[in-house]
Amino acid sequence: MAFETLISVKDLQALLASGRDVLLLDCEFELGAPDKGPAIYAEGHLPGARHAHLDNDLASPPDGTNGRHPLPAPVALAAWLRAQGLRKGQQVVAYDSNGGAWAARAWWLLRWLGHAQVAVLDGGKPAWIAAGLPLEHTMPGPAPTGDFEAGDPLVATPVDAGDVLANIGTGDALVLDARDPARFRGDPNPIDPVAGHIPGARNRCFRDNIDDKGRFRPAQELAKDFTVLLEGKPAMLSCGSGVTACHNALAMEIAGLPGARLYPGSWSEWISGPARPVETGEG
Repeated sequence: MAFETLISVKDLQALLASGRDVLLLDCEFELGAPDKGPAIYAEGHLPGARHAHLDNDLASPPDGTNGRHPLPAPVALAAWLRAQGLRKGQQVVAYDSNGGAWAARAWWLLRWLGHAQVAVLDGGKPAWIAAGLPLEHTMPGPAPTGDFEAGDPLVATPVDAGDVLANIGTGDALVLDARDPARFRGDPNPIDPVAGHIPGARNRCFRDNIDDKGRFRPAQELAKDFTVLLEGKPAMLSCGSGVTACHNALAMEIAGLPGARLYPGSWSEWISGPARPVETGEG
């Protein structure tokens, strides 16, 4: 059985106990503190997990015009995954301690490269600890190089700033912004040098997808929420830098509403072009 959206702690424990070879990706990260993720990983991670750094492994270097976390080159990402030992058809499980905020990026990227067998650990590391399961404190040795090769994408084609700008005029799709409501409104904050949101966007904070234990809400609840928000329109998914927008992509997949298109550059790319319009307020 393959897991392609979420996997519970119980199911992951059973997979590992059965001897099934699972690639675990620890996606711990903290905005504004790029060394914090590796430090959290070193303090304790799921046994055998390998750290996936958002800045270094799950993104390419920004150039000032393409957002904080541009998509990595597919060839480079595939090579990094092979170096972690990824084989064709192998189950991958990504996790973090932030409700899947960073793990969902890994989930989306693997599907972008055509790898279907990838899931986010529901509840993440806190759920693993709450179940009384052990953490590992040593670093894994080098993995045997895997045979993974990128294939046809299993996600909708991403959009760029030009597509989003054109959509402001047509209104054919709805931009869903995964940032917290204060940043979406345009309240001053240390992350966004220009505050606000893309005109016409609606706010769907990624945290609305999870409960107070960091687990995803039931599929039917998510489906109801997104159906009301979208009003029959296709979705373009944005956030600060194309990361937590992937959380909404995962939530929509769980809800049975696939096909949302990611805007990888998101707000950090949008505001790098001074001529692009900005809106403030509740939206």
